[in-house]
Amino acid sequence: MKTFSAKPSDIDKKWVLIDADGLVLGRLASIIAMRLRGKHKPSYTPHMDCGDNIVVVNAEKVQLTGNKRAQSIFYWHTGYPGGIKGRSKGAILDGKHPERVIEKAVERMVPRGPLGRKVMGNLRVYAGPEHPHAAQSPETLDIAGMNRKNVRA
Repeated sequence: MKTFSAKPSDIDKKWVLIDADGLVLGRLASIIAMRLRGKHKPSYTPHMDCGDNIVVVNAEKVQLTGNKRAQSIFYWHTGYPGGIKGRSKGAILDGKHPERVIEKAVERMVPRGPLGRKVMGNLRVYAGPEHPHAAQSPETLDIAGMNRKNVRA
C-alpha cells in the first residue's frame, strides 16, 4: 500500500467556531494548534496546509490556572541594547488587546517557518462574542465537553 500524500485539490477546509469563555488557555491553544495543522484528519500531510479555519470568540474570558496570570510573562526585545521588555498575561488580558494571549500561545505551538506563518493566517481571534464570519457558517466545537479539565470554574 502506498503512503497517501495530499494534493491541494484533496484538501477540505472547514470553518470552526470556538467559544473561549471559561476555557483553560494552554489546553485551548494545544487543541487549536492541532486543528490548524490538520493533525485531526486522516488525510494529514506534514508539508501541506490541511487544517481548518478557526474563529475564536470571547478571548477576554479565557482562564489561567495557578499564578500564571501574574507570574507568566511574555518577553520581547526592542532591538536596542538593554531593550528587553515584558508584560504578564494578566496585564495583557486586562488591556486593550486580550486576544493576543491566545494568538501568542497558539503561535508558539505551531512550527516556525513559512508553513507555520501560513497556518497562523487561518486563525481569527476576537475579544468579544461577535465575529464577522457568519457567512461561512462555522460549526461550533465544544472544547468544554471534551474533557472536564478544559474548563475552569
